[in-house]
Amino acid sequence: MPYWRLSNFYFCYFATLGAFLPYWSLYLQARGFTAREIGELMATIGLTKVISPNLWGWIADHTGRRMLIVRIGCVLALLAFLGVFIAPGYWSLLAVMIVYGFFWNAALPQFEATTLTHLGDSAHGYSGIRLWGSIGFILAVAVLGMVLESRGASILPDILVVLVATIFLSSLWVPERAAGHLPLAHEPMRTLLQRPAVLGLLVVCFLMQASHGPYYAFYSIFLEEHHYSRTLIGQLWAFGVIAEVVLFVFMHKLIARYGLRNLLITSAALTSVRWVMIGLFVDNLPMIVAAQTLHAASFAIYHAVAIQLIHLFFTGRNQGRGQALYSSLSFGLGGAIGTLYAGYTWESWGGAATFASSAFFSAIALVITWKYVVEPAGITQRSM
Repeated sequence: MPYWRLSNFYFCYFATLGAFLPYWSLYLQARGFTAREIGELMATIGLTKVISPNLWGWIADHTGRRMLIVRIGCVLALLAFLGVFIAPGYWSLLAVMIVYGFFWNAALPQFEATTLTHLGDSAHGYSGIRLWGSIGFILAVAVLGMVLESRGASILPDILVVLVATIFLSSLWVPERAAGHLPLAHEPMRTLLQRPAVLGLLVVCFLMQASHGPYYAFYSIFLEEHHYSRTLIGQLWAFGVIAEVVLFVFMHKLIARYGLRNLLITSAALTSVRWVMIGLFVDNLPMIVAAQTLHAASFAIYHAVAIQLIHLFFTGRNQGRGQALYSSLSFGLGGAIGTLYAGYTWESWGGAATFASSAFFSAIALVITWKYVVEPAGITQRSM
């Protein structure tokens, strides 16, 4: 499987995310929704991720047709998103987001399983492929900041339709054989989930993404309230992902030198620092830039470490469900809880206190990692 076919999917997928995450809240605000309604609408995508990846992961693990699941998810997500253009109010838009999220969230976990299965013993190559997703995110967020500055947020749904279509087209380049489905012997899921290291890792993933909830839902609004232009807001989002890309380039060396557990502890600690900096120093541009640099820790280190640990814990026919469980508990339930509490606290507590609560979530993740997360024996040899 050529490197570029896998990379192209990540590029298109995360370019779409780069258009959605930073700017969808601004689009919703332009349509007159309150902070509470914005939090609920943003959380809907995460809530569908609690169920959708696990259902599709079970189907993929039992049929061996991972790429078929990816393609079905992409095309149905595209059709569902078209409902945005005819959804006049809160409840109709909520329904559209539920259907869209259910199919959108089917794709990435199965593609992650496909990539890691294809890489086999060369799992360190994951970061080199995944970084193209970050590049797609950077380009989308930087360009759209300027476009929305001049055209307004109302154009965003049109752009997203085109971007979701490119995800489906890119999935056609990846043949089914890349998934390398192997019905191997594996530890029963119930037994696996009773292991303290596995359960601890999943709780940490939930907490880390819950801490990101205010960032994904309200960071752009927070900056705009403090008189940042949309162009600058887009550049700040892009800068954070540039730091992520740089980290991905060197990630395999960091894992070899420091180990997955130590890097996860470092990620949780620096994530707490990042949220405090954003909450307390929003009017200080150099501090905000420094906080964006820490995206390399709060996302890149965290995700690269977590996804390799999941791949090593969930083997054989559990691979698809393992990736789905990671996605549903972290980006799904964690992200949904994070955006929901942010929506409820934003109006009553304000931005600074809401980001402080994010720091609390990641601090708990640090403690749990320290106490419970243990690397599987031989992980360095197998993942490097």
